[in-house]
Amino acid sequence: MLKCQTCGRIYKNFKIICKCGGVLDYISEIGNNFDSLLKKEFLDVRRYLEFLPVKGGFLPKLILPITPVVKREINGIHVFFKLEYLMPSGSFKDRGTYVTIAKLKEAGIKEVTLDSSGNAALSLALFGKSEGIKTHIFIPAHTSEGKKQLLKFLGAEVHEIQGSRMKVHVMAREVKKGLYISHWYNPYFVEGTKVIAYETYEQIGNVDYVLTPVGSGSLFLGVYKGFKELKLLEKIKIPKMIAVQGKGYESLCERSKERSSLAEGIAIPEPPRKKQMTKVLTTTHGTCVSVGDREIKEALSELISMGFLVEPTSATVYAGFRKLLNEEYFEKGSNVLMPLTGSGLKNV
Repeated sequence: MLKCQTCGRIYKNFKIICKCGGVLDYISEIGNNFDSLLKKEFLDVRRYLEFLPVKGGFLPKLILPITPVVKREINGIHVFFKLEYLMPSGSFKDRGTYVTIAKLKEAGIKEVTLDSSGNAALSLALFGKSEGIKTHIFIPAHTSEGKKQLLKFLGAEVHEIQGSRMKVHVMAREVKKGLYISHWYNPYFVEGTKVIAYETYEQIGNVDYVLTPVGSGSLFLGVYKGFKELKLLEKIKIPKMIAVQGKGYESLCERSKERSSLAEGIAIPEPPRKKQMTKVLTTTHGTCVSVGDREIKEALSELISMGFLVEPTSATVYAGFRKLLNEEYFEKGSNVLMPLTGSGLKNV
């Protein structure tokens, strides 16, 4: 069941955006306890199928792995990097795409349109090629050449738009080429990203803080929803959610005059789910931190030195962590989760 966060309308069938233009949320109906719902014969995403709004007969051919966690001790803090960039298309976006493709197959939809800064587009193009679904991709003209070449290699019909990320979004909605499935609105996308919380709980147990890069909020809200469901099933505490944003594009932090050119993946100043994200920050007693290009470059260099070959947007979380660490924000001995969201190889 889907519910609109603006008008309250209920939908029982496949839908991406409410008739009123508002965002939809999937209302999960999960009972029993966490352990009993696991499909333990699988060591991949299928382990968590009971938590997802998908039907077995419509699962994508591509199977997502459980991404590894690497632990580092930094100034008395237990830091856990979750390597989301090891997903098939090189980013966490495969999680949302996996559930979305299952729902598209169930609904019999064979042609779709998406606007993206690159990673969501690559993910959809890869799954679309595997499933025979035609994909129209709208991207900013300044998207890295590596991502553009990969999109064309995967057979996507690519539309490059001059202007801001917000302009790309508007253009994609206006052009009627297949069903518009923007992950900014798509309620099934958030259902996919929540699996990060389930995996993390099995891998390391309780987490005190979670930092994610925040643009549209699909990762931030998904991880929160996963931990919220775990609280109902396992009585765990929900971690403090920390939103990391690029300077000049903040929607949750105070807007900076400086404008980041490196945080291209989260350059979304007016996300449709802003109100929901603000509520999560308040509910979890979390915070928002914004970082600029100098901080991102330093964080990226340090991550690569640790062996994490990620893209600049992924490095924003570590830049935010370093900033809060200097402010003595974290309690000593606490567990901090940082998903590293996208591969740096796509920018070569």
